[in-house]
Amino acid sequence: MEDREDEELQMALRMSLQGSPPEAKRSKPRESMEESVEARDRRLQRELLASAAEKRIKAAENKCISAARSVSRQKEVLEKGDATIGTSLNPSAGVATKLQDGRVIGDRWELDNGMELSPAEADQLFSMLFGSGVSKNILMQWCNQGIRFSSDPETLIGLVQHEGGPCGVLATIQAFVLKYLLFFSDELNHVQVNNPSQSIDLRRFVHSSGSILDDFTSITEDRKARALVLGMLEILFLCGSWKRAVVATIGVSSYQSCKGSEHTENSEVMTRFMEGLAVESASDLQKILRIKTYTSHNAAFKQLMAEIPVFQSRMGVLLFLISAMLSRGLESIQADRDDPNPPLVTTPFGHASQEIVNLLLCGQAVPNVFDGKMDLGGGMSLKGVSTSVEVGFLTFLESLNYCKVGRHLKCPKWPIWVVGSDSHYTVLFALEPCVQEENELEKRESRIRRAFDAQDQSGGGGFISVEGFQQVLRECNINFPLVKFDNLSSSSFIVWSEFWQELLELDKDKGGLKDSSGSMGKKQFDIYHFNGIAKPVSNGHIATGGLAGPELFVVGKVTIRKRRA
Repeated sequence: MEDREDEELQMALRMSLQGSPPEAKRSKPRESMEESVEARDRRLQRELLASAAEKRIKAAENKCISAARSVSRQKEVLEKGDATIGTSLNPSAGVATKLQDGRVIGDRWELDNGMELSPAEADQLFSMLFGSGVSKNILMQWCNQGIRFSSDPETLIGLVQHEGGPCGVLATIQAFVLKYLLFFSDELNHVQVNNPSQSIDLRRFVHSSGSILDDFTSITEDRKARALVLGMLEILFLCGSWKRAVVATIGVSSYQSCKGSEHTENSEVMTRFMEGLAVESASDLQKILRIKTYTSHNAAFKQLMAEIPVFQSRMGVLLFLISAMLSRGLESIQADRDDPNPPLVTTPFGHASQEIVNLLLCGQAVPNVFDGKMDLGGGMSLKGVSTSVEVGFLTFLESLNYCKVGRHLKCPKWPIWVVGSDSHYTVLFALEPCVQEENELEKRESRIRRAFDAQDQSGGGGFISVEGFQQVLRECNINFPLVKFDNLSSSSFIVWSEFWQELLELDKDKGGLKDSSGSMGKKQFDIYHFNGIAKPVSNGHIATGGLAGPELFVVGKVTIRKRRA
């Protein structure tokens, strides 16, 4: 009897593993009085196993049908070019095919919500970002900063920063958000998304945006969300050379299962999902990160709008930076840099490097802020910004002669600048694009400065040789009195600041910038400064432990008559 029961048990197990087994066989019922307790338990176990086998068979059949339908739908999506789910970190590599049932095609493990990085790719990404031996404090800064608007009534259009370190990323996103809120307010109502690289006539915006700062409450949450997504989308396609945008998000299979609770805000669900989630190594990053690649602006826009709770979560800034890096391609980023060895997040304080800021501003992770390349001789050169930009960059360090910001960053298309100091990034902006238009004095100054910089071989130090100075005078038709020339060249090199002072005192008819009427360089406009750091709330000198919103204030009505470097 025991042998027959064992055979039936083995048959039940085989049935559960077969693709299309025969009808499950059950043991015949016996008279209760003849059946021992042990025999009854064996019978119940066999029946449970057989029942489970039947359920597995039906599930396998349904899965096959679902997979066939999923393949058909995925083929339609790929033909339309809306999204390519599964791509290499190297933009020149082939693209793997993704099936919605989670199967592997190619050499990648594919999941329903995006592509999972390989361990090697995750190692490279983590190493480029943080290097080896990164402190827990730096990781905490970058894993606890979401992309969220301020709730302060005076700064509702500003992104708020709670952690030190990621301010370079937040300030750059903020600059692009302001571009859309101030100058593309009509675009925020459109269902279809225009290519953000399109050429725009600046003149039609000259007096169109001054009212937005008068009443922040008039800006709905939906318009702010669309401005945020449009700004993020433009940065990602800029990094992808206007050919693609990679969106990095978290593996949300668990997140989706907990979204079933009705009447719960998505952001609250995401906050709960993030509890206990930690990134302390490349393997942690590899487990949670999922990526999708888009070539369609509208498809990418819809995806980013759907993923807003993810980017608002405490890992939002890190996910966006990773998205920008993958849009550019990790190998391309390393080729952009002068020295590819240091981490992009600097030590010991975890600040965003200039390479990160430049990647988000101009699409290339170059380390310098001057225009073009600087030839050092011997086949060596330093890389700067090679193209004009939408929003610009200024730095206090230039006033200390630590660097030279080129015209590409200093004169962007829109009057919005990320401002760098030795430890923080903020945003400066004006409301009317006409402040970018050069008057007669500025055009003259720009021409002289370009000629001077062309002779400057100091790496932006602001000095040239006597021979180079003579070339500048010839190119710009400057007729310097011999005494002034001798004074400037007495030390065998000419410093820009001293040359500039002499130009301001040289008559216009001799090639200088002296303006007897005082009207040649006059320009007046309001300029605003935004600092996203949330300030501690204090009562007198005693901190209450709360946080106030970030700061937005008018720097003042700036009157420029004669700009000084």
